[in-house]
Amino acid sequence: MIKFDKVTKIYKGDFKALEDINLEILPGEFVSIVGKSGAGKSTFLKLIYAEEMPTSGQVFFDEKPIDGIKKRLIHEHRKKIGTVFQDFKLLPQKTAFENVAYALEVSGAPNEEILEDVPQILDIVGLGNKMEKFPRQLSGGEQQRVAFARALIHKPKIIIADEPTGNLDPISSWEIVQLMMKINEIGTTIILASHNKNAIDKINKRVIVVENGKIIGDYSTGKYKLD
Repeated sequence: MIKFDKVTKIYKGDFKALEDINLEILPGEFVSIVGKSGAGKSTFLKLIYAEEMPTSGQVFFDEKPIDGIKKRLIHEHRKKIGTVFQDFKLLPQKTAFENVAYALEVSGAPNEEILEDVPQILDIVGLGNKMEKFPRQLSGGEQQRVAFARALIHKPKIIIADEPTGNLDPISSWEIVQLMMKINEIGTTIILASHNKNAIDKINKRVIVVENGKIIGDYSTGKYKLD
């Protein structure tokens, strides 16, 4: 599904965020990308959803090079990828229902589709009874569930989660991890960037360790070492 072929990313000031990355992620995998702050995790994710482009090498999605996508079609590429971040990125003036519905509205979905799909997705993430609540009326864990519902609404092939438990307490963090595992079980590929070793050990899936922009380990389960 995803392939990095000799990918290097250099930012202004000759800062090398990623160097000579070779990697494949298969459909249905749950892959955790771990490393210290500044190791290159977020850049790795941005290359997948085309917020950044490689300085050299190529990133492939479904065997097609991402850097070959025309700018006017980038939004179509991103609809195949659900993104979730540490800070939720919810619209404070909109309810949980409206936050999720907004993702469909901007893509031109008809009202009938919105009224049918949004409650179903909120049920999947365990918020079917809180659709009319505003973000301020929800706990941090619940807000992150809304973010996951929004990421799922286009039925993406991949969910990319960048430190999704970073602002959550341990109980809420574990609930979000369980939600990601549930989403993965229905066939969605999950790529998680995190430094939460406890959570990744519980997931017990493939782990890629990044340090100074290079892959220094690729493990088939969560049994990895990170100083």
